[in-house]
Amino acid sequence: MSRREIREQIFKLLFRAEFYEKNDMSEQLALFFEELDQREEKDTDYIQKKYNDIMERLTEIDAMINEVAEGWKTSRMGKVDLTLIRLATYELKFEEDIPTGVAINEAVELAKAYGTDDSASFVNGILAKLA
Repeated sequence: MSRREIREQIFKLLFRAEFYEKNDMSEQLALFFEELDQREEKDTDYIQKKYNDIMERLTEIDAMINEVAEGWKTSRMGKVDLTLIRLATYELKFEEDIPTGVAINEAVELAKAYGTDDSASFVNGILAKLA
């Protein structure tokens, strides 16, 4: 899988977590990886690790987002936009090997594919303030 495809799969997994209780996620993780086509063990390990890292830091990530999102709190954001912003915030703040521009651009591209007409500009605006 390419880095872009891996990032998209992480987004899908994080998005799924929005709809299930924490204790249901182990079953959801198993189903997710079962459904994933063309997977290599190194890719699934990376996806799993990054998902876990983001979920462990979710409170911290949301606090960062709430600090810069004027007039918006994470509780009011659309789930697609919020999930993309969380993923990119993690990449911006906790992954030194991902350039800022790449993290933002990838989130914006996923917002265009999965979000509403306004998602790309909303995601870009929040992430620009975080960068």
